[in-house]
Amino acid sequence: MIIGMRKLIIKALLAGALSAAAAAATAYAKNGFDLSAATIPTDEILRGGPPRDGIPSIDRPQFASAKNANFMRDDDLVLGVAIGNSARAYPIKILNWHEIVNDELEGAPLAVTFCPLCGSGVVFRAEDENGRRLQFGVSGLLYNSDVLLYDRETESLWSQLLRRGISGEYADAVLRTLPAYHTTWRDWRNLHPQTEVLTTDTGAFRDYDVDPYKGYYESAATYFPATPEAPRKFHPKEIVLGIVAGDAAKAYPFSELEQNEKSKVRDVVNGREIIIHWNAEAQAARAEWPDKKQEGESVRAFWFAWFAFHPQTEIFQAE
Repeated sequence: MIIGMRKLIIKALLAGALSAAAAAATAYAKNGFDLSAATIPTDEILRGGPPRDGIPSIDRPQFASAKNANFMRDDDLVLGVAIGNSARAYPIKILNWHEIVNDELEGAPLAVTFCPLCGSGVVFRAEDENGRRLQFGVSGLLYNSDVLLYDRETESLWSQLLRRGISGEYADAVLRTLPAYHTTWRDWRNLHPQTEVLTTDTGAFRDYDVDPYKGYYESAATYFPATPEAPRKFHPKEIVLGIVAGDAAKAYPFSELEQNEKSKVRDVVNGREIIIHWNAEAQAARAEWPDKKQEGESVRAFWFAWFAFHPQTEIFQAE
């Protein structure tokens, strides 16, 4: 009887230990990604719903010339990139469904990324500091409501708005960003008449005229938490042009730029001169760094997301 009780107790202890081990393993692995050495808190890495690659990246993008882009409307939003004499536009209505386009322009490997939850588009040079080319997919995981990418070479996770790796071989590695302009198709086409544009020939069955996030932009609610919470000075989905210069950050809310009523705003961020170009008709803003240095970065994003990643940000106010 006593021996039988001892066996039951041992079995219970073993089962408890195995259960604890399984729980620990689950805490350090999500969607099949090893988070044991993550550089951000693992409990803040959340599953967004779709599994790894449930949102499929576009790996063989097809393009059309501006004059043949009959699937585009003038007021469609695009993320535009120009390198040398080449320019390409990536429609937001396509990026909403795919979030990543693996591409190459003028010999430069590109990862064109867009997070619908944060309204943020960032274009990376898709190679590490040693020139190793990387191809990216959508992990299905989020940090501060922002998409986490993963590279298919090492399965390291990367934060779009942190612009660096957060797990795996590339933890804390930094990807170089390229200037990108988030504006209307009409505005981009006027700036770059010879531009190409990503077509709806993606190999996926999607209705790209349907916005899967309709209603989200107007709501003050977010689907996932982002901390710290942004002050209610602006609507959480207020669009800002966020600027990073060294260890300083500044936000240019579109409502303030609209109220300012100037097409150019000259400013200084962290000792560097900057010019903000404001297009009231397109409701678009872009940054120009007169000193031409590469380390100045800008991104259009929702206010709540910008603040979560840059809580010490300065804020531009209309004169």
